[in-house]
Amino acid sequence: MDRNELRALLQRVAEGATGVDQAVARIAAAPVDDLGFAKVDLHRSQRQGATEVIYGEGKTAEQIAAIASSLLRAGQGPVLATRVDPPKADEVRLAFSRREGEGGFGSPDGFSGVPVRYDDTSRILLLGELPVPKPESFLVVACAGTSDLPVAEEAAITAEALGSRVERLYDVGVAGIHRLLSCGDMLVSARCVVAVAGMEGALASVIGGLVSCPVVAVPTSVGYGASFNGLAALLSMLNSCASGVSVVNIDNGFGAGYLAHMIDCPRVSPASDDGVSERTAL
Repeated sequence: MDRNELRALLQRVAEGATGVDQAVARIAAAPVDDLGFAKVDLHRSQRQGATEVIYGEGKTAEQIAAIASSLLRAGQGPVLATRVDPPKADEVRLAFSRREGEGGFGSPDGFSGVPVRYDDTSRILLLGELPVPKPESFLVVACAGTSDLPVAEEAAITAEALGSRVERLYDVGVAGIHRLLSCGDMLVSARCVVAVAGMEGALASVIGGLVSCPVVAVPTSVGYGASFNGLAALLSMLNSCASGVSVVNIDNGFGAGYLAHMIDCPRVSPASDDGVSERTAL
């Protein structure tokens, strides 16, 4: 149950459509589902505005499916799993396509037929339907070169799964700066820009000098020896002379996409009944 659902429940109680005991039972539902190997946070959307995201690396396909099932059972969707390799993705997809009793670890809790999509480039697994983005704003994900695409797509798909409209500008690095400048109208209209680059990481500073919105810089591990697996780009971005540039960890497309979405879609509602402004959930 997120904040919007909680508000609707309390409104039904106020109107007499739902009994107090029934409402208490729903509100008192455990905020954590203890699966043994994972304690699934079912109230994260109430606190932060977005469902818990599954980090797939190091988890088995069965564990990913069980965590996803727990979230779906609690009405937390769509469910996003990052860093999932293709074999695991195939197993999870198969699990959610099975009917009960068909063997394997099956579709937990009867969630057969849930749409499961996998993006090979970003290694993101998405269970459920993407939300419809608000048309009035968008964010841009720009990457310097084609080799940066896996990280850029991780950022873009993360933001889309959270509800942002994303425009992509790919292969617009500083080695051919005219490619970036030709997209100036889009850049200056964005509410936030994610700049993904390896090697010397100059793209973030260039974009930061062109736009008035926040820039989230993502250094990637792309480059030759002295790039030190992204350390050179990280230090370059941290030392940017452009104002309004923030930096996430090396190859952290997920973190960049999440932050960009929060900038693009701030969940601030009008003042509540007691006059206190609050942050609402997705």
